[in-house]
Amino acid sequence: MERNADERPVAAGGGGHSARPLLAGDRYGFVERHGLWDEAAHAAAAQVRRVVEERGIERVRMSFGDHHGILRGKTITRSALAGVLSTGLTVPSSLLLKDTSGRTAFPVFTSGAGIDMPQLSGVGDMVLVGDPTTFRVLPWAPATGWMLCDAYFPDASPVSFHTRRILGKCLDRLADKRFAMTVGVELEFHVFRLDDPRLRTESVGQPGAPGQALTVRPTTVGAQLLHEEGLDSLDELVGILHRGLDALDLPVRSLELEFGTSQLELTLSPTEAMRAADDVLLCRSAIRQLCRRQGLHATFMSRPAGTESASTGWHLHQSLRHLDSGIPAFVPTDANWLSRTGQQWLAGLLRHAPAASAFTTPTINGYKRYRPYSLAPDRIVWGYDNKGAMVRVIGGADDPDTRLENRSGEPAADPYLYIASQVISGLDGLDAGLDAGTGTDDPYGAEAELLPRSLMAALEALDADKAFETMLGRDVVDWFLTIKRVEIDRYLAHVSDWEQREYFSLF
Repeated sequence: MERNADERPVAAGGGGHSARPLLAGDRYGFVERHGLWDEAAHAAAAQVRRVVEERGIERVRMSFGDHHGILRGKTITRSALAGVLSTGLTVPSSLLLKDTSGRTAFPVFTSGAGIDMPQLSGVGDMVLVGDPTTFRVLPWAPATGWMLCDAYFPDASPVSFHTRRILGKCLDRLADKRFAMTVGVELEFHVFRLDDPRLRTESVGQPGAPGQALTVRPTTVGAQLLHEEGLDSLDELVGILHRGLDALDLPVRSLELEFGTSQLELTLSPTEAMRAADDVLLCRSAIRQLCRRQGLHATFMSRPAGTESASTGWHLHQSLRHLDSGIPAFVPTDANWLSRTGQQWLAGLLRHAPAASAFTTPTINGYKRYRPYSLAPDRIVWGYDNKGAMVRVIGGADDPDTRLENRSGEPAADPYLYIASQVISGLDGLDAGLDAGTGTDDPYGAEAELLPRSLMAALEALDADKAFETMLGRDVVDWFLTIKRVEIDRYLAHVSDWEQREYFSLF
């Protein structure tokens, strides 16, 4: 891959920022014909070429996040990279139609694929277009790079079910109100020792019928929050995670020992909302891959078997800033905890919490976390610096870091949909001038609406919520509902060990 001589700065006689980093033979591909890159992307692609050349990169993983927040894609060779950057990479469109077992939830071999979208019929292709600004060199995989992609149909129309695009649409609507969003991430997870890292026959599954889960052992005894010696017992792992995530330019602030056995927490510094979502997508995958290479299994499942003492959550810190001035928008100028903008945004989060739960807590397992006195919320309330409330208000007058912390999410949530649900809810609070009411000092005893008790209830709330339908479109809401209801149907049809213990001997 040759360098473009015009990549020199303008002051040095080159083309500077406007230099196109494609070779002449690749210049009129899919990306160029449809104008899918801006100047920043072209400049970043030039830098990718330099890094590939200088670091001896042999392969690049071209990935996108599906609606479950799982990375999917293809690995391409160095010699194919220039062409793929120019023309994109085709993958089956059915990747956006599958439930968590990999089972396609729609009749794709019928007209419109059962969802009135002809582009999805017959498992037609979609085109992944790389975002060169996201390129990384993977520190754990020799000579391997990674790039996040956006999904288009072959006619270059955007794929409406691509969740990164869904968040982008919501953030554009926020920008129309002259606001930008900052997000901070607290992500809890479990790390277990694998009893046997080899793949066993009984672990092999098929779409609709996953194989048996891995057999694992604990890594910490639990019950001692932030215990230094407990974290020291995992010092080698902590070092591996820190170095690996730091090499990916992820803004890691801390790695902490949590309350539960085998439970850790990672925090990321506040950043722009889309960047935060991208970071979470890569961070979770990186942690799992780094752990697997050490004979460990990391999981972002909220409540794995054997961890009843403490479920894991994803606490999402959020604030707005004025787009024109950059001034924080939640900082009050009086004795209140929040500005009027912050209060209205908070009120929107509360009003739409039942519907948003379908995105903040999108698994059946995640609802087993909503328990009283568990540091997880169980009802829709807010409180000032109260970690039992669904929304915790932090800061106040003269504190530029004044923000809201939604504590209802699970770490398995798709990051784009989780953040989008907050934008949709908060915007409705702004548009309707909602009032958040009085906060509580008794979050588990307050007379307030409970959070949905199940994924089924959350989906019903989403189905009926007009703010989500207006922002996302009915087609997107129905698409998501269909996929999750297929997952629920499989769950309800399964005879569990609880049923066997409860009824088999009794009746």
